[in-house]
Amino acid sequence: MSNVETAPDEVVCGEEPREAAVEILTPRAVPLGGPRAMTVRRTLPQRQRSLIGAWCFLDHYGPDGVAATGGMDVPPHPHTGLATVSWLFTGEVEHRDSHGVHAIVRPGELNLMTGGHGVAHSEVSTPGTTTLHGAQLWLALPDAHRDTPRSFAHHAPESVHVPGAVIRVFLGTLAGSTSPVETFSPLLGAELVLEPHATLALDVDPAFEHGVLVDTGAVRVDTPDTPDTPDTPTDVAAAELAYVAPGHARLGLSNATDAPARLLLLGGTPFGEQIVMWWNFVGRTHDEIVAFRSAWEDDPEGRYGHVEGYVGTDGGTARLHAPALPNARIRPRG
Repeated sequence: MSNVETAPDEVVCGEEPREAAVEILTPRAVPLGGPRAMTVRRTLPQRQRSLIGAWCFLDHYGPDGVAATGGMDVPPHPHTGLATVSWLFTGEVEHRDSHGVHAIVRPGELNLMTGGHGVAHSEVSTPGTTTLHGAQLWLALPDAHRDTPRSFAHHAPESVHVPGAVIRVFLGTLAGSTSPVETFSPLLGAELVLEPHATLALDVDPAFEHGVLVDTGAVRVDTPDTPDTPDTPTDVAAAELAYVAPGHARLGLSNATDAPARLLLLGGTPFGEQIVMWWNFVGRTHDEIVAFRSAWEDDPEGRYGHVEGYVGTDGGTARLHAPALPNARIRPRG
């Protein structure tokens, strides 16, 4: 997905203080352009926290009626230094990219596009889609791999049934299930559906930091292995993202409602590198971002390639142009 804000912040992301075992990140509403804009709830990046492992961008949307919002129609646009992760709960999205991939994103199926050196792609909700509901996420590529060639992976994970929940692991390993999709840093990505009033204690990698994005319902998160500390669960409402610092080998999740609760569990080792993120680019310096933008505006197919077959919902075929750069240079921090 593109970040179609007309004045996106230029964000330098690095190591951040980790105090409470569980902290809550609240989303901000971001309209994706136009008078009938589809609005997403963005929880990463933000001032409070910009990364969870390599996860650097998280848009959560829906359920949205396509008749009211116009659905998803993101023209061809570029990416550098990252991989995109698409995960749907409802609806379908047609994906086309400059690697020559034409795919349909469906609920419960991972589509991961890597655009290290540069890739372009488009995303359009299918004509039969009446409701869109899902998440779009980005993974920052570590310095050693951020110039890697473009690629695409698809995986439909099996449902793993554990007492009180159903789990689908789309990246990494959880509850004895391992995704075959390779990543450039240690990661976890999974969908969990908790039964009413169910309580889980999951074994997790203590080297990971974790994020719990609640999609539906209300969830309580705790760290039952915290030594010498009374365990007080933290309430997490729908659309909020709970951050859990590294150092915990068990993660507690409980559904506080009379209906099923759905969440995404994300994780990874602390990224350990500073990144500069602006619009659809991840780099390391302001000058790199300027060069990425210039390449897209001046000779898009040279670095990013051509997206074949894109036709928007209004019949248009034009690509998405980059917004104007900020007037000031970014000053790295951290």
